[in-house]
Amino acid sequence: MTNPTPPLFRSLGIAASGLDAQRTRMDIAAANIANADVTRTPEGGPYRRKTVELRAATQPQFASALKTAIAVPADVPALPPINIPAMPGFPGTPGMTMRSEMDRAPAPLSNEFGVAVRGIGEDLSQGPRVYEPGHPDADAQGYVQRSNVRVTDEIVDLMDARRLFEANATVFQVAKAMLRRAIDI
Repeated sequence: MTNPTPPLFRSLGIAASGLDAQRTRMDIAAANIANADVTRTPEGGPYRRKTVELRAATQPQFASALKTAIAVPADVPALPPINIPAMPGFPGTPGMTMRSEMDRAPAPLSNEFGVAVRGIGEDLSQGPRVYEPGHPDADAQGYVQRSNVRVTDEIVDLMDARRLFEANATVFQVAKAMLRRAIDI
């Protein structure tokens, strides 16, 4: 199988895939912060923290799917819950359980290198129960189940994604400048 992407442009594709992945991470962190105080969702219960699942975009199917879009049909079942063991330095609740579903929006596969968003996961850990007897979502004992979003963790994730976005933007600009110089030669 031949590689359809000219080697000169691979660096642009890799940086562009990183920009897209980090933009998605920033969007999800912002949505988590915006919904941190939501105690009742249409699905029932408090808002659950969303996470972005990334994968290396080097799988063979990416080469054949160049410049195509894949949409996951609505009838595709969700993946089973994944138990993540407690790890030092893991940016989340130690031992949390996540449910993952592939993102339902079409995702163009523009390159076979770089990083790709695999899907959006949901943290299944419980948020704190707070005693608020006057709250409309309080149970019979007066407790309200709160969201499992920790705003400080989301701000850290947002800052991390922003820094990586900036790094990918720099790589893209440098690669573009190198290509322009190569044309001038």
